[in-house]
Amino acid sequence: MTASSMPLDPVRAGLDRALHSLAALGPDLAGHANRIGAILWSPPRIVIVGRLKAGKSTLVNALIGAKIADTAALEATNVVSVYQEGAPARAEAVLLDGTRAPVRTDRGQIHGLDVAPHDIAYLHRWLPSAAIRDYTLVDTPGLATLTAENEARTRRVLIDGYDQTRTASVDADAAVFLFDGAPRADEIDFLRQLGFTPLTTLGVLSRADGFGEGALGARDPLAHAAEHATRLSSQLADTVMTVVPIAGLLAETSHTGALTEADARALHALHGIDPFDLIDLLDSDDDALVPPHMRGRLVDLLGEYGTIHGRTIAAQGAATLNDWLVTHSGVPRLQNLLASHLGVFAAVKRANRILGELDRLAYSRPEREHIRDIVDRLRSDPALHTVVLFGHLEAMLGADPASPVTHELRRLVEHRTPALKLGLSPTAGPDHVRAAAQGKLAWAHSQALVTLTAAEDAALVALIHTYGHLSR
Repeated sequence: MTASSMPLDPVRAGLDRALHSLAALGPDLAGHANRIGAILWSPPRIVIVGRLKAGKSTLVNALIGAKIADTAALEATNVVSVYQEGAPARAEAVLLDGTRAPVRTDRGQIHGLDVAPHDIAYLHRWLPSAAIRDYTLVDTPGLATLTAENEARTRRVLIDGYDQTRTASVDADAAVFLFDGAPRADEIDFLRQLGFTPLTTLGVLSRADGFGEGALGARDPLAHAAEHATRLSSQLADTVMTVVPIAGLLAETSHTGALTEADARALHALHGIDPFDLIDLLDSDDDALVPPHMRGRLVDLLGEYGTIHGRTIAAQGAATLNDWLVTHSGVPRLQNLLASHLGVFAAVKRANRILGELDRLAYSRPEREHIRDIVDRLRSDPALHTVVLFGHLEAMLGADPASPVTHELRRLVEHRTPALKLGLSPTAGPDHVRAAAQGKLAWAHSQALVTLTAAEDAALVALIHTYGHLSR
């Protein structure tokens, strides 16, 4: 049940010990332990969601580091795709009945499907990419797509589910939510149905290089998008952890190695032309300076923003231009959030899911007392305290997201130091921390006298335990 290649952090170690104890109760439970162990030791799954043409596949390509999510295979874009690190590159279609069929690929790209999309639950793809070693990406056809069937495919795999598909590969632990301008009500509703918390949902303001008036506007679109993303982060605080502006074309081109020295030379040859005249030239068949097919390639790679603003940088060669594209794409910040924040809470959600799996076994098995003992020991393990609090946070977000109890849980889960957990300055001293914890403890005891729901009652027990520990 332990994967030797994965770091044995305290949470995984505690859960792994519990699964070994479960396996020791009998052969049938050993099968359940192995099934749950596969969940424990597989990388967290991050689903990319958004409307049709929101830039999901472009972002997936940038994160993987290869142009794999190819829009040329139109029938493949209408199916949920799971991208997992593995060699050699290959793909399988997981059918609605749980069986698998090989899919023909050429250099990692799918050029056609031998099975009708409506018979496919999802495509499972393995790629030798270190970029997805720490998490699995799930690309979706999108919401409010051109056909109701496409949206239904996304919903049936991620929400309605088939036991075979959800257990095997598609149960997501976190979401990257793409939108332009601002998310619509049906998109927010979809995220809530997925069961994510703000700690496991990252917002992406897509197509940032065309934001506002675009590349020819009075304001730089990237700066405008960054300002708007900051406002959205505050407005959507109950839905996403933050909002990151991403320039999709710049991201895909810079992270997939598509840019060449010939591209840089052609781009620099356009230096000195007035931006408005340049746009007219890009749309013309004129052979001036750069052949039309090369100008078309530059627009496909860089968009209007990159073509206009990258001309001076291009004089220093493709490597320097590519570095400029990386910086302006927004992807470095996104990758940092995936590693330092979203990935962390995806793992916490995964651990809480495993606690739920064990709870369900305790209700359904004759060995229930032994299993409950295993679960009780897990829940009292200090290493899993944040996981337990996260479970209460999920329950409270469903029962009463506006409750002060919900806000307290979120702060305790989100922050790592005692001072920040209590809403204090990071520099607060031990005496200040203890005094604040004692005040919170008194508040939690008073709230326990007037609880309205079972979720709130259970959460307050956990809060009292937490504040009691912090006050010592």
